[in-house]
Amino acid sequence: MPDHLLALADVAAVLVLALAVYYPRHRRGDLVTAFIAVNVGVLAVTMALSSSAATVGLGLGLFGVLSIIRLRSAELGQHEIAYYFASLALGLLGGLGTADPRTAVGLMVLLVAVVAAADSRLLQRGARQQVVVLDSAITDEAALVERLELVLDARVHRAVALRVDLVDDATTVDVRYSPSSRPAMPAVERVDALAAH
Repeated sequence: MPDHLLALADVAAVLVLALAVYYPRHRRGDLVTAFIAVNVGVLAVTMALSSSAATVGLGLGLFGVLSIIRLRSAELGQHEIAYYFASLALGLLGGLGTADPRTAVGLMVLLVAVVAAADSRLLQRGARQQVVVLDSAITDEAALVERLELVLDARVHRAVALRVDLVDDATTVDVRYSPSSRPAMPAVERVDALAAH
């Protein structure tokens, strides 16, 4: 398979990844641009390096440094980092290929399929993560979980207190939870229950 067809396969794969898999689920257009630009940049540089005297290792090292700088320059979620590195990997597969170009295309398809499955609603069903600021300083873990379940109307799986402010009477918590399957508590009852705590 000629190099330009492998490059077209890479561009098609990253467009599917960014526009058909990532964007409908997460709706961040700025990251769609980043994923596509990073992919095409890696593709172009690896294709240029593979046909020059420069070593591919040097190019990959430079992109490793650039990816670290990019990941440190803005806060990204873990799923966004996964998409980011998938777009890098697609660019490398398109630019470097393998001994058999069909293997490179197969790996591109496999990578997009695995990321799509891993980020599917079936796997993530019901799981939520949120940073919550409570209006009281709570140091007891059981009391913290009880309060979070009441506030979120959910079953708390994990709660990590990030900050307990005894002066301003506040607790910042990273909480993992599943929304309650029972009917939501009426707002008046929930306010009364919170006031009782």
